[in-house]
Amino acid sequence: MNASVSLASLEVGYDVPALPGMDEAHIQTPCLILDLDALERNIKKMGDYAKAHGMRHRAHGKMHKSVDVLKLQMELGGAVGVCCQKVSEAEVFVRAGINDVLVSNQVRELSKIDRLARLPLLGARVIVCVDDLANVADLSAAAQKHATRIECLVEIDCGAGRCGVKTNEDVLAIAKAIDGAAGLKFTGIQAYQGAMQHIDSYEQRKAKLDLAIAQVADAVSALKIAGLEPELVSGGGTGSYYFESSSGVYNELQCGSYAFMDADYGRIQDKDGKRIDRGEWENALFILTSVMSHAKPHLAVVDAGLKAQSVDSGLPVVYGRDDVKYIKCSDEHGVVEDLSGVLKINEKLRLVPGHCDPTCNVHDWYVGVRNGKVETIWPISARGKAY
Repeated sequence: MNASVSLASLEVGYDVPALPGMDEAHIQTPCLILDLDALERNIKKMGDYAKAHGMRHRAHGKMHKSVDVLKLQMELGGAVGVCCQKVSEAEVFVRAGINDVLVSNQVRELSKIDRLARLPLLGARVIVCVDDLANVADLSAAAQKHATRIECLVEIDCGAGRCGVKTNEDVLAIAKAIDGAAGLKFTGIQAYQGAMQHIDSYEQRKAKLDLAIAQVADAVSALKIAGLEPELVSGGGTGSYYFESSSGVYNELQCGSYAFMDADYGRIQDKDGKRIDRGEWENALFILTSVMSHAKPHLAVVDAGLKAQSVDSGLPVVYGRDDVKYIKCSDEHGVVEDLSGVLKINEKLRLVPGHCDPTCNVHDWYVGVRNGKVETIWPISARGKAY
């Protein structure tokens, strides 16, 4: 648990859902629990993979928003640092001692750029993405003001259709501007193909990545010819990391959801047509929920509704059971189909959330469990840090 939080000051049920040493059966619901054994196996597996393929792994902090989980990814999995999406998120990790941080997004507002430029004063290597020449001058001015250095990746739109430039001419123009700007360093390329991560078919995901890799390789070649060889070519997610790591182009991965696994990611297929949550990765994150009503013989109502999760990627799945099914939810209620009437009042269920990232962001704590006992509680350190 984060040392800045005193256990003695926390009251179960008001401040926290549980405390170390409690039986899992006594955890207050709804809350997020982590199967620590599964989490550690996932983290070590990705670390071993990255090392075997000569890749850096920069774990994506937007998924868990937890300093404690990130430190575990560094200690057990050899992660080199963290990806964040917002400056405030990055500030949480840097203030906690994480010294290699990539804001894998654009930072344009001057006050946010100023905060970004101050982060190296805390001892961190700070990298940010750029896709507009006008951004370069603002970043340079802030770095000079604080006598710091900001490293920059030129972001390429390699298929996601969001941020990033698409032509080599734009890549070169921005890279040259960064290279010539005081207080800045051109460090390489950001090329994350986010639009294909959740496509079920392995072959369809591969086809999308083949196009992205060819585009990025062409840009890298153009940069080398211009004397601006990238130090980092960064990208890759849980649905694609094997493509980037065998490309000969990328050298840094940005995987996040592999550590927890959610229901949406779990449905995608590996090269053998098998769901990736049936062997490649384990479910380690669950919404723990309790049955609060069974007034209808065929329906049970649990205490995990919309306020306990995000359903943008679908409803949660009841873990380890095929006799009951979570079928709908409202603000404070989840409805579970129980055709045989097997569920009892106060019985607890583990739900695999449809989408882990926004689900984690609506909770304050992770409850780490092992062998039926609460082993640790971790604050969700960067919860709500969206600016």
